[in-house]
Amino acid sequence: MRLDYLCPMLWTNDMEKSISFYTDVLGFELDEYNKEWAWCHMHKDKVSFMFTSPNEHTPYNSQPVLTGSFYIYTEAVDEIWEHLKDKATVSYGIANFPHNMREFAILDNNGYMLQFGRELKSGEVIDETNLRP
Repeated sequence: MRLDYLCPMLWTNDMEKSISFYTDVLGFELDEYNKEWAWCHMHKDKVSFMFTSPNEHTPYNSQPVLTGSFYIYTEAVDEIWEHLKDKATVSYGIANFPHNMREFAILDNNGYMLQFGRELKSGEVIDETNLRP
């Protein structure tokens, strides 16, 4: 069995704000947007997301919820941190963590957590002063 890639389809209450956050703040490209279906697809490099508005086919309590996060691997974690830290809600700041990753997390306009990180490089030490709980 072969799996080629994953592209999450996320709910949003405000399609225009989601498109704006991902294109203007995160630099994604909007590949397709169908207002009638309340659906869009966008990507940046090898990361893709689809967004849709809730519909009558699925029970919905009016607030998008995800009991996890999206972890985006990138060697440019410091550059991305500098770009995003004042443009998005920061969940936790950039730090070197005991699980051998340098990472940070933000929340998108829907409240979904996006984590950005890379493996620690030789000589980088764990930052005990800025660790999340």
